[in-house]
Amino acid sequence: MAGSRLPPEKLKHAMSLSRFMLRSQVIKLYRDMMRIVYNVKDLDQRKALIDFIRHDFKCNKHVEDEEAIKMLLSQGKISLRELENTVPRGK
Repeated sequence: MAGSRLPPEKLKHAMSLSRFMLRSQVIKLYRDMMRIVYNVKDLDQRKALIDFIRHDFKCNKHVEDEEAIKMLLSQGKISLRELENTVPRGK
């Protein structure tokens, strides 16, 4: 079926399955970090942490190498565990 194929201009923007899976892991990591940070009572500290997390993710937004993305994900998961241990849970 010729009608089911993507046009060439969209095909170059299609991502592989492994890239899609990495992207979903990055988004999950970002959301998990933000959920933890929203438990910080001090508004100034919360804003500083949110700005720091956003800045880190934006700085690495254009990383293309899958191995580098995996390494950054590993470092991010370590940071997430540190956040979990530092920020008290519950409201």
